[in-house]
Amino acid sequence: MKMKFLIIVFSLTSFWVNAQTIEWMTFREALEAQKENPKKIIVDVYTDWCGPCKLMDKKTFQNRDVAAYISEHYYAVKFNAEGQETINYFGNTFTNPNYDSNRRGRNSTHQFTQFLGVKGYPTVVFISETGDLITPLVGYQNPQQIELYLKMIKQGDYMIFSEPQDFEKYRKNFRPKFRG
Repeated sequence: MKMKFLIIVFSLTSFWVNAQTIEWMTFREALEAQKENPKKIIVDVYTDWCGPCKLMDKKTFQNRDVAAYISEHYYAVKFNAEGQETINYFGNTFTNPNYDSNRRGRNSTHQFTQFLGVKGYPTVVFISETGDLITPLVGYQNPQQIELYLKMIKQGDYMIFSEPQDFEKYRKNFRPKFRG
């Protein structure tokens, strides 16, 4: 009887832990998944040397509320802004022709990073169900800060803003529910 109980507890614990992690995919995989089941894409644009990127990985993307929300409502992509992955997007091919595999620390910037308009790291880029760019969000975001954007973009609320003060009013009235 005790053994059966332990197996059940272990199984539920495993499920709970696994259910709270983000399944990261490549950009190509996310675009393919959209064809079967349209969802917005969230792209975590990072670099290997970026401290705030690592902190956001640990403190924000591993937060169970953030992970559960992203997993349910988005396709999540990790993209190394200085990597050597080839990206095909709307008939364009983006590479990193100046990538140096012998270089430590900073490397050359990937063409796709430039296309996305990334100005700093980390940057989270939101992409619509049809593959159109929605907006980049630059800088470290804690769980409550990113919650505003995750929900606003998922629900399409950003489409009703016509002036900058519309977003400020929305932000001021937003009540975060994610635990920190």
